[in-house]
Amino acid sequence: MKSIIIGFIVLFSLPVALSAQAQHAPRNFELRAHSPKFWKLIGYHAQMKRVATGFGFTEGPVWDPHGFLYVSDEIQNKIFRVYPDGHKETLISLGNPDGNTFDREFHLLDCASVLRAVIQVDPDSHYKVLTDQFEGKKLNTPNDIVIGPDGAIYFTNPTLDLTKDQKQEIPYQGVYRLDAQGSMQLLVKDMAQPNGLAFSPDGKKLYIDDSERKDIRVYDFLPGGKLANGRQFGTEEGGPHEGVPDGMRVDRKGNVFVTGPLGVWVWDPAGNHLGTIVVPEQPANLTWGDKDYGTLYLTATTSVYKIRTRDRGFIPYLSKANRH
Repeated sequence: MKSIIIGFIVLFSLPVALSAQAQHAPRNFELRAHSPKFWKLIGYHAQMKRVATGFGFTEGPVWDPHGFLYVSDEIQNKIFRVYPDGHKETLISLGNPDGNTFDREFHLLDCASVLRAVIQVDPDSHYKVLTDQFEGKKLNTPNDIVIGPDGAIYFTNPTLDLTKDQKQEIPYQGVYRLDAQGSMQLLVKDMAQPNGLAFSPDGKKLYIDDSERKDIRVYDFLPGGKLANGRQFGTEEGGPHEGVPDGMRVDRKGNVFVTGPLGVWVWDPAGNHLGTIVVPEQPANLTWGDKDYGTLYLTATTSVYKIRTRDRGFIPYLSKANRH
């Protein structure tokens, strides 16, 4: 999630998430519509609430049906349980955790940057490595993760968190598929710094954004977990320090919500920018939450925010389309 990496000591040296996504000046919450369709998703009078604060750099939010969020803190080096009343509990202390998701069995999966691995974290605070290499070479720094229509794990592997003392063994920044048998498949290798990713509700498209190129690409998703016909879906250009494309989610109608300059950009399935939710602190990632998955929760620098919508989120690991 970062374009500038500095050292930070917590038992060992690891990356710090203060860069393109960090906030440099206070700003006010605002809803900026570019199309009337925006108001069908976000109500005119929608308000943003800060759920919790006091973090170092928040990432990887996932809503647990028991009524709380899992949130990564890349500076405090922990994954937290964050509750609606703002209190938080440590699930695990882990060097620079990043993107998270559940799999179909509700195991929590995390992109662990310091381990350079995708891991499964258990409720008792233990973890196991699902993958940390491809073709005998160490992964870069896995960043974000999603469950596909076929139940496999899909994740991005940029070098955004790779420290100077670590060797890049894979000479490109790829996107991968990991199946239940542990078999790895390279899907994309021509992006600069792939970051957030999300599947369309019908399982026919995979969206991947590129933080360095500041754009979003879309691919046709084919049987066997293959991608085809990659093309640009949209760009998210902004001013210095305003943020870059990062976390991504879709709703049940196929609209795409992507963090970017000033906040969250909302796109329709055709690639039209409907509007922007301006957030007081720069968000890096987001998720759908609450019982009906109608609230957007945002991990934004030192805080977690939420905004109630008129929309309903698409949750890949709960989708009936995923139940083959």
